Amino acid sequence: MGETVSRFGSQDSESKSILPQDSAVGSEASSHSVINGSDSVLSCAPCTADSSFVTCPTCQGTGEIPSELEKQLVALIPYGDQRLKPRRTKLYVSLAVFTCLLMSALIFFILFPRSIVVQPAGLSSSMVAFIDNVILLNVTNVLNITNNNYYPVTVTWLNIEVLHLSLVVGHMEESNLWHIGPLSSEQIFYAVTSKIADENTYNICTWSKIKVHNVLQHIEGTLTCSYLSHTEQLAFQSYDYVDCRGNTSLPHSLVPHPS
Repeated sequence: MGETVSRFGSQDSESKSILPQDSAVGSEASSHSVINGSDSVLSCAPCTADSSFVTCPTCQGTGEIPSELEKQLVALIPYGDQRLKPRRTKLYVSLAVFTCLLMSALIFFILFPRSIVVQPAGLSSSMVAFIDNVILLNVTNVLNITNNNYYPVTVTWLNIEVLHLSLVVGHMEESNLWHIGPLSSEQIFYAVTSKIADENTYNICTWSKIKVHNVLQHIEGTLTCSYLSHTEQLAFQSYDYVDCRGNTSLPHSLVPHPS
């Protein structure tokens, strides 16, 4: 019996010695924990003046944590927190997608290449000379160029060949730069000298008994345009009747007369 009482006595003394330790641990743990709101909990140490501690981000300035644990602790956010459910997300995403599609369609519409129209406008003036049964025709012609694009176009090269009776009698090349604005038209004047050595044509031009002294010229040309780092060649041709009797310039109307 004595041994039994001594055993119970020793157990009671051990339980007494253990309980205060548990309560101390609980009180210490409670002193190291601060509840932020009602959902998230983060361990925090009491405020001290030690430089090895940093301000706890979830303790609202009431506690500190060791600086070596700053990157190891994780703040818990409740599932029902409004920060996890941003409002009007679908609206913002839809607006962003619609804006991107609209801008892409607009850029494609503006940069889409359109046709550049080259139309010969006919004869502007001519000068005739006769040297040793050879006819020299100095002719100035006009080209109408229409730019249907929404960006400017630069004409970089002009190549002209004049044919008479299927023979090349004149040639001209010019490398001047002509700038044509978007959705606009411009006129280009070019002069080419033809040398006709045909005897029958010479007789037609110099014979006074003939009232009509016209020489038919077939003009073939190539126009080189540059736009948006792209080069395009445009071919054109025309037929002009040139009065080879008089030695004067005869300008022609470039605008059709109203009926």
